[in-house]
Amino acid sequence: MYVEQLYTGCIAVGTYYIESNGVAAIIDPLRDPEPYMVMAAERGAQIKYVFITHFHADFVSGHVDLAKKTGATIVFGPTAKPNYDIHMGEDGEIFNIGEVTLELLHTPGHTLESSSFLLRDENKLEHCVFTGDALFLGDVGRPDLAIKSDLTQNDLAEMLFDSLRNKLMPLPDRILVYPNHGAGSSCGKSMSTDTVDTLGNQKLTNYALRADMTKEEFVKEILHGLTPPPQYFPKNAKMNRFGTESNFDQVLAKGMTGVACGEIKEWMNKGYLILDTREQTEFQQGYIPGSMYIGLDGNFAMWVGALIEDINQPIILIAEKGREREAVTRLSRVGYDNCQGHLLGGFESWKAAGLTVDTIQVVQPKEISGIIEKEGEINVVDVRAPGEWDAQHVVGATHFPLALIHSNLKQLDKNKKMYFHCAAGYRSMMAVTILKNYGYSNDNLVSIDGGFNEILKSDMKVTDYVCASSTTAT
Repeated sequence: MYVEQLYTGCIAVGTYYIESNGVAAIIDPLRDPEPYMVMAAERGAQIKYVFITHFHADFVSGHVDLAKKTGATIVFGPTAKPNYDIHMGEDGEIFNIGEVTLELLHTPGHTLESSSFLLRDENKLEHCVFTGDALFLGDVGRPDLAIKSDLTQNDLAEMLFDSLRNKLMPLPDRILVYPNHGAGSSCGKSMSTDTVDTLGNQKLTNYALRADMTKEEFVKEILHGLTPPPQYFPKNAKMNRFGTESNFDQVLAKGMTGVACGEIKEWMNKGYLILDTREQTEFQQGYIPGSMYIGLDGNFAMWVGALIEDINQPIILIAEKGREREAVTRLSRVGYDNCQGHLLGGFESWKAAGLTVDTIQVVQPKEISGIIEKEGEINVVDVRAPGEWDAQHVVGATHFPLALIHSNLKQLDKNKKMYFHCAAGYRSMMAVTILKNYGYSNDNLVSIDGGFNEILKSDMKVTDYVCASSTTAT
């Protein structure tokens, strides 16, 4: 028996490869089917099944493409009714994978079709359970993401309580728990940075698995502090249920089309978004006016989904040489399939052509005191998440979470100079480019280099630190 977790940190997703005696199965694959096919080929195995724990909301799964390329059977849990061929499994159904088995455990609550899969080894002993979004490490799945359901989040939370108590908690303490997500995902509130643990340890440390917890207490606790999901979640869930218009090969081929410098302005006039994905320090030194920044070296896909409201937005990429395919692939993971190409030669070709270059104003935290002496009190704008702000922030700063930038614009005065920061500079750079495209003057937008991490080393005044139960820094 061979089991491997394939963890993708930028979207905090765990997918799984299982193999026994030349037969393989994949659980919750990402959009690009190639890595799973390559792994199976290198190990001399044939992929027989693709198991999907539920209709994912935070990424677009590659199960349909993978099944078509390998002949594998797609397996969902009870009540799943997608617009493509599947085997809708039953609670307790056993699937043979070589000399090992997977048992489907219907665990509704996160969604109605949500299911976990219990792996038994060659000796029929329980080895691990793949819990999808029913059970995370340190948390459980949020009960407000089911699509086309007439049930309330309270109804689903009560279902989840029963699923945990009746299906997962009775399993042996020694077995391993393999969840679908880890820290950084918006599918839960306080997930661990670990990606695997024993069920026994989760019973001791996970607030939602307390032995003396009543159903009423459970519902109250998992609904407390539940923030609205990112705007792309329902769109991804629908794509996973009803299918995508293009397969991954088509999306990749389109995105890998080269676009010449002379065409960029024409495409921008037609409503195309120029998305710059380069490293942060490279971007701030110069970029194409009117473009938007979301760097690949961060939680790229999550921020694409949060900040680009139209999932069908036509996009032209500015990428570092050799990273064009990576950028297109990571866009497709969250359903942004309308990438029309990338700038040939990257930003260097734009500069070499002598075309107009825009820049970001950047200051060091240690310079702030001198600026205050010269200008008086300044407007510091903190674009971090609420948990980070609550833990500690600059005294007198304005809290302006990046994820809500499109709906909170009235909070900022266009006529005032503003100094933006996040934790390290990644998010503040995004905020500045978005505000510029909303018509804010470049003279009034400044990014504080190094963000709050560097502010703490300066003489800027900050509040006392408060330990927060959950902070998400992306």
